[in-house]
Amino acid sequence: MKVVALVSGGKDSCYAMMKCIQYGHQIVAVANLMPADDSVDELDSYMYQTVGHQIVVSYAECMGVPLFRRRIQGSTRHQKLSYRMTLGDEVEDMFFLLNEVKRQIPSVTSVSSGAIASDYQRLRVESVCSRLGLVSLAYLWKKDQSLLLQEMITNGIVAITVKVAAMGLDPSKHLGKEMASLQPYLHKLKELYGINVCGEGGEYETLTLDCPLFVNARIVVDEFQVILHSSDSIAPVGVLHPLAFHLENKAQSCSLGSSDKTHEMYHEKKGFLCEVQGDHPQGCDAACQDDAPVNNLVELAEHKLHISRTQKGDTFSICSRLQDSCTTSTGLQEDLEAVLKKIESLLVENGFGWENVLYIHLYIADMNEFATANDTYVRYITQEKCPFGVPSRSTIELPLLQVGLGSAYMEVFVANDHTKRVLHVQSISCWAPSCIGPYSQATLHKEILHMAGQLGLNPPTMTLCQGGAIDELEKALENSEAVAKCFNCSISTSAIAFVIYCSTKIPSTERFKIQDKQDAFLKQTRVFNLDKGTNSEAFDPIFLYVLVPDLPKGALVEVKPILFVADDIEEPTGDVKEQSCSSTPGYWGFQHAEWHDSCFQKCVVPGKLCTVILSVSSEPAATICHDHLVGDKNKGDNQNSLREWQMDRVSRFCIYLLDKIITESGFSWDDTMYLRFYFPTSLQVPANALSLMFTNAFDELAAMGRIIKTGKEPIFNLVPVLGAGRSSASMDDIITCELLARKS
Repeated sequence: MKVVALVSGGKDSCYAMMKCIQYGHQIVAVANLMPADDSVDELDSYMYQTVGHQIVVSYAECMGVPLFRRRIQGSTRHQKLSYRMTLGDEVEDMFFLLNEVKRQIPSVTSVSSGAIASDYQRLRVESVCSRLGLVSLAYLWKKDQSLLLQEMITNGIVAITVKVAAMGLDPSKHLGKEMASLQPYLHKLKELYGINVCGEGGEYETLTLDCPLFVNARIVVDEFQVILHSSDSIAPVGVLHPLAFHLENKAQSCSLGSSDKTHEMYHEKKGFLCEVQGDHPQGCDAACQDDAPVNNLVELAEHKLHISRTQKGDTFSICSRLQDSCTTSTGLQEDLEAVLKKIESLLVENGFGWENVLYIHLYIADMNEFATANDTYVRYITQEKCPFGVPSRSTIELPLLQVGLGSAYMEVFVANDHTKRVLHVQSISCWAPSCIGPYSQATLHKEILHMAGQLGLNPPTMTLCQGGAIDELEKALENSEAVAKCFNCSISTSAIAFVIYCSTKIPSTERFKIQDKQDAFLKQTRVFNLDKGTNSEAFDPIFLYVLVPDLPKGALVEVKPILFVADDIEEPTGDVKEQSCSSTPGYWGFQHAEWHDSCFQKCVVPGKLCTVILSVSSEPAATICHDHLVGDKNKGDNQNSLREWQMDRVSRFCIYLLDKIITESGFSWDDTMYLRFYFPTSLQVPANALSLMFTNAFDELAAMGRIIKTGKEPIFNLVPVLGAGRSSASMDDIITCELLARKS
């Protein structure tokens, strides 16, 4: 990508540019924001470093690329963490600056910044990038600061301190010192006082005088003045004001551009300096507009939509899909629009909106149409509609058309409050895969962390790692762990359940290795955390493996963890999975048998939540029906196929066993947040018939006096798959149930 780099003059923004080049991008311009008054060293700004701005003007000549500068006219007006366009705010100066860069250099597609740990700064850069259609690159994000400082020094960043404001740093002693010489002392201050060694807490600021990016010249400060801003006896504040400097030419000068730059506009502007002025650059008004409401769509034809929802009042799921659409489906876009409109109307009917949605499962019939699905999705679900954070999301290809469910199917997980905490990093970094758009990495709500589906992507390049399914799984787990750390937890200790989607592209010989790799990774990570003295207790998570036709980017595996993040760190460990349940009376002729325990996994946090995976494969199904699955061999029945009366019997067994599990775990059906039934297309039982079986079973359960509310809509979702099971080697269940219940 062609990159414009935001530079303050500090070490971080310069090293971020070096990382861009390392990952194959090209720096075509740099951009800087400076005080309106040249004599002012520092502004009262949460966003910008301005100390040393008098020297940044030399970067154009040192690097051989254009420098765009703008004097800061705004102030800090929008102080909330997530930024919304606010006239007169200092962030709008960044917008005007980058808008002008984009106008003069249309090939620019991305913006580099040196953000390391500040969500405040990162979110504002991402907001501006989103408005301008640019990609944010933040390759220093979440990197270990001790290692990062060493990296910078090792890789040739020569920077001096131009501001100090921390305990142990003395303006008279430490201003103007090179980072290489200060590094040991900074580590000592970290041990003594817990300072950030890279200065992310405002402990100090730097000015880069030389680095590998300075291909033409290095900067030499000839004279400076130390200005004391605060004489506090504990943490005095001082800045270095440069009085004179010069450039020292390097023997072999060149430019940072690649060989094709002779055809670019910016080639003629090497070393060019542009002052960006004015309040509203041309083209700004259009770019500043919020996403237009979805009111100009062609009116859709009437669809027969199937709706289901759980009955829990405060946190529940709503599912919308087409039914009997084998002949009526006209394509993904129309089907998805119908589904989105229906869910939106249901949310409004219940007094909710997209801002109440925690998580979205987006199922599509053809992953080759992912771009179309995404374009349609973002017309309805936008950051402007979700001021408390956009939902997390997983997108999976399912065999929808084979069972007559149209081209799109969506399940949304909804909360009736705004207490969710959303992690949404849109910048490409080395930390974890970015989420560029209105979907986030994870959402924490009432101690449950709902993580987006994670692929085996290399974060800095956003490409799938090479080496097959096992390598992809390991990288996906590493990415999941990076996300979990942002919530001060680990997938090895806080996870209560994992859903692993496996593509049919995985050779059958590799499938059994997936489970082994997952177990080994979690064990190794748990040991690592224990060695660090963190997370001394761990849950015993449950696992579901689902076989699907395809995944985003052609990935072979996708990992979707669910974690319990306790508000109380003394929270007891969950129950051991596969605990026997035998005290509840039987019905439908079912009585407790020892083999029932082999049909389910559960993880319970007493008094908090209960998650269950129930698997019915061929052998228990045969026992349930007192018959063999093969049926009439002369008719060529599939080994997974069942006569409808047999499937009806199996459906009642599932409800019976789920009822026993949740009741004896101290929960009720009213606590259910979502309930999914995964069924393979090889079952050869129509989806509508299967839905009716489960509906009738729940109605009968309610009639027996069990505490369960049924209504005109099913309280469960049916999900067609190619296979599912508790083992990656044998995803051949007749039916698989996934349930999550939580006490209010």
